[in-house]
Amino acid sequence: MFVVFSMAATLWIIGAVMKTPQQARWIMIGLLFVAVLAIHVVLPDGHPLREGTGGDARLWLLIGAFGVVAFAYSRGLRALRARHKPVTPGPAAPLAEKPPMNEVELERYARHIVLREIGGPGQTRLHKARVLVVGAGGLGSPVLMYLAAAGVGTIGVIDDDTVDHTNLQRQVVHKDAATGMPKVFSAQATLAEVNPYVTVLPYNRRLDADTAAALVADYDLVIDGVDDPATRRAVNAACVAAGVPLISGALSQWEGQVAAFDPTRGGPCYACVFPEDAAQGLAPSCAEAGVLGPLPGVIGTMMAVEAVKIISGAGTPLWHHMIIYDALDAETRKIKITPRPGCPVCGGTGGHA
Repeated sequence: MFVVFSMAATLWIIGAVMKTPQQARWIMIGLLFVAVLAIHVVLPDGHPLREGTGGDARLWLLIGAFGVVAFAYSRGLRALRARHKPVTPGPAAPLAEKPPMNEVELERYARHIVLREIGGPGQTRLHKARVLVVGAGGLGSPVLMYLAAAGVGTIGVIDDDTVDHTNLQRQVVHKDAATGMPKVFSAQATLAEVNPYVTVLPYNRRLDADTAAALVADYDLVIDGVDDPATRRAVNAACVAAGVPLISGALSQWEGQVAAFDPTRGGPCYACVFPEDAAQGLAPSCAEAGVLGPLPGVIGTMMAVEAVKIISGAGTPLWHHMIIYDALDAETRKIKITPRPGCPVCGGTGGHA
């Protein structure tokens, strides 16, 4: 019996190393169980294989019956919990590795692949990347659409808002028919039409300090396009703690800005550049001050460009600079940003303790 149990354990471990789904691993162990039963049914008493596997089929039948009862009990318990416990929106399974690109995908991304700075290796990195987009509004809309079009393999999107008619002037990922729908599900439906080969994981809830750390740790890059200071700070703190790069954008009326933050690369974190929230009334929301419809498209597309560069390894990302765009006067400025000594979030050491 020890040999059979050792073989079952070996099958399970090999499956785990090869990242085979648990269901497939259980099937392999089930086939091993059937083979053992066949040995006891077909071979005569006293045969070495029968003796080496316990010598008696009744023992294996008892083990099989116990396994069936345990399986039925777990499934029944899961069904009862599903009926009596609310389900939290969001993906039910851990993030899985993307399979290799097929011929259709390679053709789809051909214009990237022929770019010397991206090429096949860069597109493969995009295909395997996991990017979390915080906010499915004005900035999140173009970011999500261009990440999906670029072939970013897994895109998470978190937002607790619903689509409103006032959003449609600038939030291009949402359609008129989606009015009243949670933004993350509206965005998921649109991205499925943009590129069916990417995986979109919707989180229909607000990101806060209590949940940010666990969620951010599942991703390679985070893009922040929200207008809530508390959420921005929670996202930044989680990214610094996990060592995950952060791209942040903001806009109001006719002006927008974009920067990339990663202290591990010698740059500042968001809190280094913005140690305090703006005073009341100095940074009004889009609802209060208004915003030019195409402006989120300009800034959001810049954020998507930085994301593609960071993931693929192309060019020089905005680790030490911020771009400020004034649409009214058609002016663009690029300013240098540096770590702030004593920053309570990252220490202000630029990745050097």
